[in-house]
Amino acid sequence: MSDLATTSSDLDAAMDRYRVELTGYCYRMLGSAFDAEDAVQDTYIRAWRSHAKFEGRSSLRSWLYRIATNVCLDLLNAGNKRARPMDLTAPQHQSSAVLNQRPEVTWLEPVPDGRVLPQTADPAETALAKESVRLAFVAALQHLPAKQRAVLILREVLAWKADEVAQLLDTTVASVNSALQRARATLAGQRLRESESADPLNAEQAKLLEQYLSAFESYDISRLTTLLHEDAVLSMPPFDLWLQGKADIAAWHLNQGIGCKGSRLVPTTANGMPAFGQYRPREDGAPGHTPWALQVLEVSEGRIVGLNAFLDTARWFPLFGLPEQLDESYEVQQGA
Repeated sequence: MSDLATTSSDLDAAMDRYRVELTGYCYRMLGSAFDAEDAVQDTYIRAWRSHAKFEGRSSLRSWLYRIATNVCLDLLNAGNKRARPMDLTAPQHQSSAVLNQRPEVTWLEPVPDGRVLPQTADPAETALAKESVRLAFVAALQHLPAKQRAVLILREVLAWKADEVAQLLDTTVASVNSALQRARATLAGQRLRESESADPLNAEQAKLLEQYLSAFESYDISRLTTLLHEDAVLSMPPFDLWLQGKADIAAWHLNQGIGCKGSRLVPTTANGMPAFGQYRPREDGAPGHTPWALQVLEVSEGRIVGLNAFLDTARWFPLFGLPEQLDESYEVQQGA
């Protein structure tokens, strides 16, 4: 099909080809899975309304990115900026930890891989795409001014040429190069922590995750602690609390977090990293388990360096296609 659509059905089909990559672009810009999908929808509405004026002087893909960039810049100029607990507060200790809840719009959000990572046969492209949606990287992007953020994503992640970015942003190549240089310097100052993608898992990762699942479901916190890096971090949005280090993380699970004992974990992936839907035992004592958290694990060099528990399961479980609850039939299947 030509990039220049001539009928309504052509336009629908042509735009749909770019939905995943546009969602990934908007997610990196905005830090929210839901805001990204809204931004893409707004992009398509604007494209529909102005398609008659589109004369094909650029590709449809470039035109859609131009509209999506303007949508994102409008949202960011309104003051939207997502963060992780580690960006907002100092680490607490388990013995004196205080749970302070902040509004949903505060938080950097996880995203299912399939919503933001286009299928590609090139392993290098796949690795770069996964690297560019991991939580630490997207959080670091939020420290950049909006236009610098767009320049860095377009140039470094999507491999656009400087003149293409300049045309999209109605600026000069020199301005684009300057913005890229400043953005790189800011990111370098963030000291991003390394974490590894998990799709597909290598043998070492698979073993680590099997050990984590077993230790967590049996609630063997001593064994779980051996899987953590010395300065591993536990965070729990929408609370701004975060803990660092094996001792505090273990103490949390054995005290404030003791309600997680008896939990079941359902594997998934998020942001190119291993993740689990966590289900706690029903509070009424009846059989089965109910949603508690989406756990996103950051793994590096054979150890877990980050445990990110996103607690707003009403938002996350439907998005990730996780069951509404686990009943006895699931328990039997897992036991088998």
